[in-house]
Amino acid sequence: MQQALFGGGCFWCTEAVFLQIRGVEKVVSGYAGGHIENPSYEQVCDGNTNHAEVILIDFDNSQISFKQLLDVFFATHDPTTLNRQGNDVGTQYRSVIYYFNEEQQQQAQEVIDALKVDGVNVVTELSPAPTFYPAEDYHQNFFAKNPTQGYCNFAIPPKLNKLRSKFVDLLK
Repeated sequence: MQQALFGGGCFWCTEAVFLQIRGVEKVVSGYAGGHIENPSYEQVCDGNTNHAEVILIDFDNSQISFKQLLDVFFATHDPTTLNRQGNDVGTQYRSVIYYFNEEQQQQAQEVIDALKVDGVNVVTELSPAPTFYPAEDYHQNFFAKNPTQGYCNFAIPPKLNKLRSKFVDLLK
């Protein structure tokens, strides 16, 4: 098993996407990259901790590669808007890849560089993995538990539709 740590806006959205991918064994919503220990959702949302909403992905590299996870990551959020995803605005919604080793760093940088060659203005942060803090229990598997919640009903289905249309071969 390996791990990936991505921030692509609201963690309810990114979690819902990556739970659909074969080889992904577990996804935990949480916070990373800030300057206080064990932040609460309210503290992160206030924008003063510098944490990003992130997901920690446990994946089986024999079924899905880190590169394939990167492809899904970049296709299912906007890596060109600084500190914003749709209506969600603030540093906690920044696009970020936290890498656990040099191989992940290199692969992520290669994908970013390829997007830039294609004319995409990528603002995704690429940094070593900091301490990860799991979010409160009610955030875990949020979309599956609350599919009719207004925000979920608006924001998540388009991401899942994009996933299903572009990555059918990677779905569970």
